[in-house]
Amino acid sequence: MRETMRIVECVPNFSEGRDKQRIERILDTVRNKEGFRIINVESDPDYNRTVLTLIGDPDALVEGLIPLVEICQKEIDLNHHTGQHPRMGAVDVIPFIPISGVTMKDCVFFANKLAQKVNSLFDIPVFLYAEAAQKDDRVALPNIRKGEFEGMKEKIKDPHWTPDFGKNEIHPTFGCVAIGAREFLVAFNIDCMTMDESIPKEISKAIRKSNGGFQYIQAGPATLEQRGHTQVTMNILDYKKNPMYRIFETVQMEAKRYHVNMPSCEIVGLIPKDALLRSLEYYHACDQTPYSKTMSLDDIVKEAHQYLKLRDFDKSKIVESALEG
Repeated sequence: MRETMRIVECVPNFSEGRDKQRIERILDTVRNKEGFRIINVESDPDYNRTVLTLIGDPDALVEGLIPLVEICQKEIDLNHHTGQHPRMGAVDVIPFIPISGVTMKDCVFFANKLAQKVNSLFDIPVFLYAEAAQKDDRVALPNIRKGEFEGMKEKIKDPHWTPDFGKNEIHPTFGCVAIGAREFLVAFNIDCMTMDESIPKEISKAIRKSNGGFQYIQAGPATLEQRGHTQVTMNILDYKKNPMYRIFETVQMEAKRYHVNMPSCEIVGLIPKDALLRSLEYYHACDQTPYSKTMSLDDIVKEAHQYLKLRDFDKSKIVESALEG
């Protein structure tokens, strides 16, 4: 019997989204490496952040991420960094996600292995989060990152916030990093046609768990200066229990009270086909039209544009398409 290939996805987020040459130098450290490959790169100048999606053998990824952390330590100084996205590290977060032939427990092991290496090689403090968390209040990444790079200078001195690896002191330019293991997360942002950030801020409160909204939603406002509008930006931690269509329709409903248009959405990184199909099934039921869960990726993309108003979206952003490649 053929042994199942071990495949994990890893999504490092690093705090540079504007300097294209710097981004390329960072990406060069993980290009054309044996055992894993880049399947998606998204840099945003307003967020000043790059989301990098890698897929492959977990041991190869653990070793391959070391040069990426090293160059980010050399290239990025958070003392001179600004952006819309919260951050506490030059490499802000590194999650491991099981895809095939590995369990969540395995991903926790790989997260710990990388965390130990990052701390011992670069003296960077590491917090374990999500399924790898050692404390209950470190499961949710926003709890750890609260205060960001600037506030973490004092926060980390609190014995309760002693890093899982490292001393109670941030790296002076890098900051610190969260490394963890989690299920597939959908990064879903909804465009809001106003520059008044108080509006997406109020809408975010209506949908996020911390304010009594949906159980598996983390959300907040962001201003995209270069695009000339704001966003409700969110992470859907469990798309099966909080499907995209439900969040999207709730945001549209809340926006009506502020008389603002929400004309488009975006997916940051990749999304499983199943997450889209679950929402398309709802819209087909609304339209009383036939629905097939075996529709092609091209048809899924077409309908995602139609019903969920996804912009800058093609089948390369669907996980199954990346795996086929």
